[in-house]
Amino acid sequence: MANKFYKRRQFLQTASLFSTGLIASLASPRLTRASDEPVEAVVIGSGFGGSVAALRLGKAGIKTVVLERGRRWTIKPDQNTFATYRNPDGRCAWLSPNAPLFEESPIDIYTGVLQRKDENGISVLCGAGVGGGSLIYNGITYQPPRQTFERVFPSSISYDEMDKIYYPRVRSILKPSPLPQDILATSYYQSTRIFLEQANIAGFSNGLLDMATDWDIVRQEINGTKLPSAIIGEIWYGINSGAKKSLDGNYLAQAEQTGNVEILPLHIVTEISEVPGRGYRVSCIQINEYGVTIKSTSITCRYLFLAAGSMGTSELLVKAKAKKTLPNLNDYVGQGWGNNGDNFGTRSGLPPTNPGQGGPATGRLEHLDNPFGPVILVQYPTWNAPEGTLSALGMAIPPNDGSFKYDAATDSVKLNWAVDSPENKKVLKYVEYTYRILDRKNATFNQQPHTKLTLGSHKRKNQSTSINSNTITAHPLGGAVMDKVCDTYGRVIGYQGLYVVDGALIPGSTACTPPSITIAALAERCMEQIIADIS
Repeated sequence: MANKFYKRRQFLQTASLFSTGLIASLASPRLTRASDEPVEAVVIGSGFGGSVAALRLGKAGIKTVVLERGRRWTIKPDQNTFATYRNPDGRCAWLSPNAPLFEESPIDIYTGVLQRKDENGISVLCGAGVGGGSLIYNGITYQPPRQTFERVFPSSISYDEMDKIYYPRVRSILKPSPLPQDILATSYYQSTRIFLEQANIAGFSNGLLDMATDWDIVRQEINGTKLPSAIIGEIWYGINSGAKKSLDGNYLAQAEQTGNVEILPLHIVTEISEVPGRGYRVSCIQINEYGVTIKSTSITCRYLFLAAGSMGTSELLVKAKAKKTLPNLNDYVGQGWGNNGDNFGTRSGLPPTNPGQGGPATGRLEHLDNPFGPVILVQYPTWNAPEGTLSALGMAIPPNDGSFKYDAATDSVKLNWAVDSPENKKVLKYVEYTYRILDRKNATFNQQPHTKLTLGSHKRKNQSTSINSNTITAHPLGGAVMDKVCDTYGRVIGYQGLYVVDGALIPGSTACTPPSITIAALAERCMEQIIADIS
């Protein structure tokens, strides 16, 4: 421990030679830095893994810079911070001329909150902005059941430890809670009531989800003192009333309050490399809100934390291996990717459901004894859905055989996903079996429910609705998988001071649940050990 402390102190002394007054300068945010200016730690990305890393580094007194490609999104008094489904504009999409969801409406190019990456075999939805994926997610904080968790994660990660220490640690910051009964009773949440009633009739375990949602603000939406947003199904592009508890308002705010953490928005990391004797160099470009490059720059650091999401972190590592800027990376880099078993189902032939209202996602159905494989469904609103329908996101345990490949001709990295593989088709069969039971048990003389597994609310213009539903995901996982590229504490094999603390660490699935709380809980576990190592 004494030797590790000496190394850190030595780095600080070296850093002061390169940047007089660095410590003082980090106390207040700024928009730019001198090229190659050193700092103790850099965190790339500000989503669930990066936010945890930033807070724990800040609390440990380690001077840290967080690099985020997107901008800050502050809820404005006029409640017009974000674009909406009904009136999409550049704020909804990351540097794209088209809206990423629903009809492919033309929009102005801007650093919006949601990127749709069309890869080989699958499209991936990624958040962009201070707060990362928390800006676009439903707010679901769903701890996996023990029996599915232990099917995915190595035995060296104790479920009891996660259950007693790390999941509660995340909940203490996010403060999630289920939909209150008075809100559930309103007409806005009729779809939730029907979903739970029908799950109950079919004999499935079900209930309300814990949500990182401010229900008092939802009440204000209902009584007319806040702009209707959550209650009319606005989710993916942000919630203008401020009901979503995104990371910029909790983990990241607390990190900045330590005085040790500086967040630099609109910085796109292009390359990472080892600097012998000094640690790592992070090369990036600073852009404006329209994507125009302002300058190219770099930062050197003793400790580098990769938290750019499964897609971003994997791309950086695959490129670093191919270009030999991190030559000791092993051959597992870029492997082990999965889509969390995501699929989208639309049930029709139902009684009146109010399907476009009552958000974010609120109800869950668990079919863990499905004879083909465990399945969990979460119900969510689809703003333009026809009456008598219900939408749900289904999650199973998929194969994690996706992989990333570097293309030297374009200096880019592409994900390859065999959507039509027998293993992926099996996942859809598991989910179809659950829906068949749900529909059959709820059939009456007047109602004959049936389900179609499609892209659901994510259909784009000129795209067939019969396409397999696992060709899009909002939950990319893997690429720098634990026990392969890293150990189970996120320490990259072959390198000191290099860590992965986001969804790239996870082998393709968070055990039939949305990944956010599991990514954060694993990051808390990693950071506890890493801080002990370097302090």
